[in-house]
Amino acid sequence: MRTRLVVGNWKMNLTVEPAVALARLVLEHVRKQGGSTVHTVMCPPFTALTSVRAVLDGSPIALGAQNCHPARSGAHTGEVSVAMLADLRCQYVIVGHSERRRDQYETDELVAEKAVAALTGSITPIVCVGETQQEHAEGRSAEVVTRQVDALIRHAGADMVRRSVIAYEPVWAIGTGLAATPEHAQQTHATIRQTLHGSGAADVPVLYGGSVTVDNAASLFACPDVDGALVGGASLVAASFCAIIDACERQQR
Repeated sequence: MRTRLVVGNWKMNLTVEPAVALARLVLEHVRKQGGSTVHTVMCPPFTALTSVRAVLDGSPIALGAQNCHPARSGAHTGEVSVAMLADLRCQYVIVGHSERRRDQYETDELVAEKAVAALTGSITPIVCVGETQQEHAEGRSAEVVTRQVDALIRHAGADMVRRSVIAYEPVWAIGTGLAATPEHAQQTHATIRQTLHGSGAADVPVLYGGSVTVDNAASLFACPDVDGALVGGASLVAASFCAIIDACERQQR
């Protein structure tokens, strides 16, 4: 059975005090459920990692970061290395988020390098892939995600890819309130899984990200190739994030 995950990406939101309060509320809910087979991950901004870690230490919720630099150290002002994240006991790191591909012009090759750095440092990368609005309108979704996953396989190799997580994040759905239909999500996830299958990594979890809400979570989780979600805005409210976790739990296969 593939691992199922619900990951909260808090993006550039929350200072330390509200971040800690949110982590405590979600942890309280997860503990009350008991025995969940859905893995929950929280990815606060860098400034809140240490404080949120203190809340999550020894708990069923894993700590993740939102980005990393591929280099081990050096003259990279404003960047954070995998070693620094490991020192904070991060277990996951998001790489290649569609906002960074769009706004910081991150290439497939750079994203793959970050994934390799994370895996080398014993942190699981959540590698984001997805097409723009224009590519989507042109019917090129499958072409784009295949290219992006192939770049990861080419740079990281099959053994490392098998220790990764993939998140399908259509760029046109990020921050717009527009989510992919379950049909489109399933079709694209199936394409990603087929590409992974070619390298012997068919069991890699593939998450959906892009305006995931309480209202659409269950229908997305019902898709056979959707293994969970990378949640943005809805992860900033404990009630909605917990409801999405519960929806994933109900769809356990």
